[in-house]
Amino acid sequence: MADQWVLMSNFEQSTGNNNAIDPDAQRRGKLAAVQPTQPAMQILKVLKESEQPLTSHELQARVQQQYTSITTRRQFKNNLKGLWRQKYVASMAPGKASAAAAARSGNKKAQKVSDGHWLFSVTHLGQKVDLNAPGKPLQAAAMRAADEWTRAQLPEYARHMREGRVPVPVKEVPTKPIDGQKTGTSGLRKKTKVFMSDNYLANWVQSLFNALGDEVAGQSLALGGDGRYFGKEAAQIIVKLAAGNGFKKIYVGKDAIMATPAMSAFIRRRKAYGGLIMSASHNPGGPEEDFGIKFNYTAGEPAPEKITDKIYGETTSISTLQMADIPDVDLSKVGVTTFGGFEVGVTTFGSFEVEVGVTTFGGFEVEVVDPIADYLATLKEVFDFGMLKAFVTRADFSMVFDAMHAVTGPYAKAIFVEELGAKPESIKNGVALPDFGGGHPDPNLTYAHDLVELQWSDAGAMLGAASDGDGDRNMILGKKFFVSPSDSVAMIAANAQACIPYFKGGLKGVARSMPTGAALDRVAAKLGLPFFETPTGWKFFGNLMDAGKCSVCGEESFGTVEFGGLIVVVHVLCFSMHARTTSAEKDGIFAVLCWLSILAYKNKDVPVGGQLVTVEDVAAEFWGTYGRNFFSRYDYEACESAAAERMMDHVRSVIAASPAGTKFGAFELATADDFEYTDPIDGSVAKGQGLRFVFTDGSRIIFRCV
Repeated sequence: MADQWVLMSNFEQSTGNNNAIDPDAQRRGKLAAVQPTQPAMQILKVLKESEQPLTSHELQARVQQQYTSITTRRQFKNNLKGLWRQKYVASMAPGKASAAAAARSGNKKAQKVSDGHWLFSVTHLGQKVDLNAPGKPLQAAAMRAADEWTRAQLPEYARHMREGRVPVPVKEVPTKPIDGQKTGTSGLRKKTKVFMSDNYLANWVQSLFNALGDEVAGQSLALGGDGRYFGKEAAQIIVKLAAGNGFKKIYVGKDAIMATPAMSAFIRRRKAYGGLIMSASHNPGGPEEDFGIKFNYTAGEPAPEKITDKIYGETTSISTLQMADIPDVDLSKVGVTTFGGFEVGVTTFGSFEVEVGVTTFGGFEVEVVDPIADYLATLKEVFDFGMLKAFVTRADFSMVFDAMHAVTGPYAKAIFVEELGAKPESIKNGVALPDFGGGHPDPNLTYAHDLVELQWSDAGAMLGAASDGDGDRNMILGKKFFVSPSDSVAMIAANAQACIPYFKGGLKGVARSMPTGAALDRVAAKLGLPFFETPTGWKFFGNLMDAGKCSVCGEESFGTVEFGGLIVVVHVLCFSMHARTTSAEKDGIFAVLCWLSILAYKNKDVPVGGQLVTVEDVAAEFWGTYGRNFFSRYDYEACESAAAERMMDHVRSVIAASPAGTKFGAFELATADDFEYTDPIDGSVAKGQGLRFVFTDGSRIIFRCV
């Protein structure tokens, strides 16, 4: 039984606070939120291993000799006091003890002690042992107390474990602020080696939890990423911090993988408090490349500015990490893993097994989940998978999807191949790699050049598509045909009600980011839909969707370089698409399913071998109905920040000197400004969102510095 007491003490030691535990409260099943200390464990170990009775001074000396973790008499007493519970605690009070402190300890009589003197006494079977007095043995009483407590309380302790009322051991790790941790609209992104440096990741995550405050207590958190280098190691750090900061449970995608849109859908479907995504989006991965992290909130949407601002504030003053003292979790399989603990009958605690896929430390659960299952289940609520499968398996249809060795590889296999029946060879670069195969996982005409070359050859498929590092971007191609991103979102909006079951009741509204092309504006005007123009950032769409104002939206992101650069857009830009039921993020797979749905619907009456409606045909029909917008985009990558700002300042001076009616060649200026947005839902104001020149014929030039 002594062995069991030692293990049990891992959850039953005090933090070193000065208040004793209320025995009556314990009997009512209300365990105090105490945390164990390693020195207290060492005290018990020395007691157990000693062959001779020890005085308190001898015990302290032995612990110091073996572990050197207790250096003062006060530290020794502070840890020793935490080993006693229930009727064995008589009094624990430093300095001037109060009647209230003594009453909490279960002692009927308040004891007065002088300043600087610690009184620690244990009552066992009517015998009082003063542990302060030199020369008085304590080992026998200690072990008797441990054995009796263990035998009496073991069943109740197991129940407490099941009910999550026994805390995990937490270490307070000292740290200090690190410069450069300001969180943007897409989280925090830096070079991988920066994130791997001392406490860089831990500081930001702890600052996030500090910013969220008490509301995280007892909540569940989701965690995953795009599979890039350092993701698995980062996941272990985040799990420990989540446990140390009061979360009750964390869901982790198998192998620490979960695509950004899948994470958003998971949060909504599981009603999680939020989720952390380890990704630098479309940026390259590897030890010399990029890493990133961002937080998605309760509706699955990127964290609003009120949270990101608080995070940054916390990073400038952080001093301590609350790190749970638990082992690493096996993230390679969905199943039960047990750590430590001991068994009584069929009940396991120390780690308590409650369901498949769950590891429990005290009251904290880690569940390794299939990162695809919840996302797939949600997609099936939006799309007609029966219609899609019938179309995809036609002998005269072909598709190719380039996952770019990024996170959508496993999703594409599960959805397009296993669910819809596409040929396995239709998935290119489908194995997710930590460095994305040395490539740049950005689905555009430059970085997805292999797909482009295939589609412009005679072997091109009827539908070609690609997605980026974390799965929130896409590119759509037909055979020898490219759909501009801005056109893509507009074409989906125009066809959604007829082709996608979820939208059969019509769209609530549409929205695009300011730099995105105006094709969507034309759809809104013709269909009589509410239309919104927002700043870049998916959170602005999230507000509209949660308020029931918007069903389909598009944002420029195609090809953006996140670490600094200038973007010049002539007229329109890019695309991503979203239905609020699936996620609160951009979604590359979703966009591909939209295009498959459009093609399947328009070809439902075409017999095999007949003339199929193609991607190009869909585009031509759209242009015939709504007109056509053209655009060009110029990215100036890795610019020096100061030079880029000078360029933007020059453009501002041109705006200031250009009233309406100013001629720019053949174009007459209608307005020019620095785009500002007042959110119609929460009234927040976003300024400095991009410099724009809008001409009387609807043409535009946009300048942005990212």
